Amino acid sequence: MTEELEKAKPIIIKRVKKSAHDFHGGSWKVAFADFATAMMAFFLLLWLIGNTSEEEKQAISGYFHDPSGVMNKTGAAPSVIGEGGANTAVINMEAVQPETQEVEKEKSDEELTEDELAKLAEEKEIAKLEILKQKLELMVQNSEAFERFKEQVMIDITPSGLRIQIVDKDKRPMFDSGSAEPKIYSTLILRALADVLKAVPNKLSITGHTDATPYVDREDYGNWELSSDRANAARRELMNGGIMEQKIARVEGFSSSILFDAKNPYNPINRRIAIIVLKRSAAEEIEKQVLGIK
Repeated sequence: MTEELEKAKPIIIKRVKKSAHDFHGGSWKVAFADFATAMMAFFLLLWLIGNTSEEEKQAISGYFHDPSGVMNKTGAAPSVIGEGGANTAVINMEAVQPETQEVEKEKSDEELTEDELAKLAEEKEIAKLEILKQKLELMVQNSEAFERFKEQVMIDITPSGLRIQIVDKDKRPMFDSGSAEPKIYSTLILRALADVLKAVPNKLSITGHTDATPYVDREDYGNWELSSDRANAARRELMNGGIMEQKIARVEGFSSSILFDAKNPYNPINRRIAIIVLKRSAAEEIEKQVLGIK
């Protein structure tokens, strides 16, 4: 009886229905892991590119264009193939920069005339003088020695070189009237200039200028002598500030023959000291004039 009851029991089969939102089991995790790995590799690539120099980028680009990595003037040189087909040859930087190489070759092969070489040298020299001009202008703006005298210092580029002019102002002269002894503040200005100019290889020209007021204290002494003595006084202060004597190419006095303000010959601004950082060509011209060479 018991056996018959056991056989009469219904058999129940449970079926689990999968939801539409079950994301296909765990397969999405694999896809997400692949995506995360790809993104990490992408950001790593961006970081490497950001920390790679232009030359290295060109070398890498050249490698993919020419896997041999080694080129000579006649063509590709044999490469060394390592495990898995990897190229173990050293990348030739010259080979992967053909445009740069051609430009350099043209420059080396091109024969410049003396005039062209001189022009190129002068352009480089002017560029250096422009940098010096900026440095001096910055010093004039920030140095205590120039605090009250900024308007009296004028800096410009001339055909001879970089010119620094220290001009007189009403009630603020560099020298007392008729004297070649510089004021204390004039000494400070000249020595501050010397501190910068002593590091420059160019030679210097120093000229003194007066206004048209005649010098009447001595019969045998006039503005020509006074302007020359003032130029020499400026030279001494520059040398006291560290300028070597060999760097002085010329010291001259021009009296009132070259006026700053030609319309007003008595303007205090005409009384000035001009220091020129000479270009090489100008320094050579002065030397030729002294030696009488044409």
